[in-house]
Amino acid sequence: MLGKTANGLFWMYRYLERAENTSRFVETGQRMALTRLGSSEGEWRSMMQTAGVLGGFEATGEEMSKDAALDWMLRSKANASSVLMSIEGARQNARLVRTALTHEVWEAMNGCYMRARELLSRKVNERDLPKVLGEIRQGTALVRGATHGTMLRNDIYNFARIGTFLERADNTARILDTKYYVLLPSVMSVGSSIDNVQWETILRSVSARGGFRLVYGNQYNPEDIAYFLILDGRMPRSLAFCVGKIRDNINHLAKDYGTRPDSCAKVAKLTDEYLSRDIEAIIDQGLHQYIQTVLSLLHDLGSQIEIDYRFYE
Repeated sequence: MLGKTANGLFWMYRYLERAENTSRFVETGQRMALTRLGSSEGEWRSMMQTAGVLGGFEATGEEMSKDAALDWMLRSKANASSVLMSIEGARQNARLVRTALTHEVWEAMNGCYMRARELLSRKVNERDLPKVLGEIRQGTALVRGATHGTMLRNDIYNFARIGTFLERADNTARILDTKYYVLLPSVMSVGSSIDNVQWETILRSVSARGGFRLVYGNQYNPEDIAYFLILDGRMPRSLAFCVGKIRDNINHLAKDYGTRPDSCAKVAKLTDEYLSRDIEAIIDQGLHQYIQTVLSLLHDLGSQIEIDYRFYE
């Protein structure tokens, strides 16, 4: 299976993952705003920067506020990465590949889309926000669960998984990078109570707080957190976990098609050269430089997969 069907599956699951990630950013922004006395504009600006949607918002000329940020990230049709537009994009791609999906996956996807449209048909007030975000994540989780529970482990499943984990790896990398260049007020804050609160916020934004505490307790050491989110293969949103799953699925595709395209070499390089290092070496090199390199390699890998499997033919 090559071409448009592979493309539709790849992007269906990327959009689903993006919707879930954006909902987590919104929840994190809300938590940060509630702990801040006075204006919460800075917290929402930070969250939008992390999500990669701040530039688009600023281009509208609208004044930054909690309500404006919520609307832009949740339901704005002018923001291609809003939760509503991401779920709509996932459903549009699901329609294109309807015959490649099981009945259960299609029903879950359609139900997720219909419920998201209903929940986001009007501006979401602060009181309803936790319920709305919870239902959206539940909807995306149902699609993922139906996929795992009913889909044949063939090329269809492999493209779905690659799309999911490319998006997830990109999300985790951007959160880590933004920690040092947006969320941290100044170098003087490193190790302070402010820094600890923000590290906890980062962990919450990738649903890693509980897992981190199981391993490290309540002490938020930047080196431990960096290791957990980059190199710990047990953590399902770490870079090592995501890239490991991408490598597995690309290798399955190579076996299915009897060829080893360039994407196999690219994911092997990413794993062997960048996700097999000690965390001390990564920090000594510079976390920002390291993450920027990984982001570039993830982008190149996604582009190579599109070429190898002729997405646009």
